[in-house]
Amino acid sequence: MANTSPLPPLGLAAVPLGADAASVRRRIETMEHLLEGLFRIPGTNRKVGLDVILDLIPGIGDAVGAAMGAYMVWEARNLGMSKGQMARMFGNVGIDFGLGLIPWIGAIPDFLFRSNTRNLKIIKRHLDKHHPATAVIEG
Repeated sequence: MANTSPLPPLGLAAVPLGADAASVRRRIETMEHLLEGLFRIPGTNRKVGLDVILDLIPGIGDAVGAAMGAYMVWEARNLGMSKGQMARMFGNVGIDFGLGLIPWIGAIPDFLFRSNTRNLKIIKRHLDKHHPATAVIEG
């Protein structure tokens, strides 16, 4: 079966390393896919990624998930996004981290909140406005 995902298969060779906006967009989309949409729960339309899985490891998993989410904000900084946009993104990561600290139950609100998907939308709006050549038409 052919890969119909708009993202490349996971692996270092698939992620562009350049500093240009198109490369940053691909890295951020790949990170969001890894954290929020790695696989679909059978019988549902909901996807799960490392962010929810890491929440099952008390303390350490939450910190790793927050660090991976903060990476997306760091990439946003490199794109020249405003401090207000980055504060909102850090707020999303902080809420995700705080909810995840609730032992075992923290994975449930994390599954529903999806801070990385929210942050990807903020970054995409910025890219579409300031770097329109990076826009991808998804169908």
